[in-house]
Amino acid sequence: MAMGGGAGQGHVRGRRRAKKRPLSEINVTPLVDVMLVLLIIFMISAPLLTVGVPVELPQTEAGAVDTDNEPVTVSIDRDGAIFIDKDETSYDQLLDRVGTAAGTDDPSSKPVFVRADGRAPYQAVARVMARLSAGGFTKLNLITDTAPEPQG
Repeated sequence: MAMGGGAGQGHVRGRRRAKKRPLSEINVTPLVDVMLVLLIIFMISAPLLTVGVPVELPQTEAGAVDTDNEPVTVSIDRDGAIFIDKDETSYDQLLDRVGTAAGTDDPSSKPVFVRADGRAPYQAVARVMARLSAGGFTKLNLITDTAPEPQG
């Protein structure tokens, strides 16, 4: 028997063993899945983050107001009750509570949004706006809903 280095002797000629190399591609499918779920969550929850006093706003053709800093929201429901953000307040405590919510020494620098129910007494809305104006709040905005386009 010959002990030569023949082809059937245990080593493979011409073929190297394949080395396992790390995968250099990033799988973005799980990232896209997570982003889509977050997008859906934010789309559903964003409308729910508005001020919690339920009022039916009157409809007008006015556009949206741009503001740089966070406004103080004063709401008036259909019975004439006054709310600052979600907390009910009396007419006598209105200026103190709005000043506290504004958190500034200069009331003219902080915008105040007045949201009144369309069926609220006009006198209640006018009194609140006059009281705020007399208290030094000059950036008063009356919040309304946009009217649908007329048909025809």
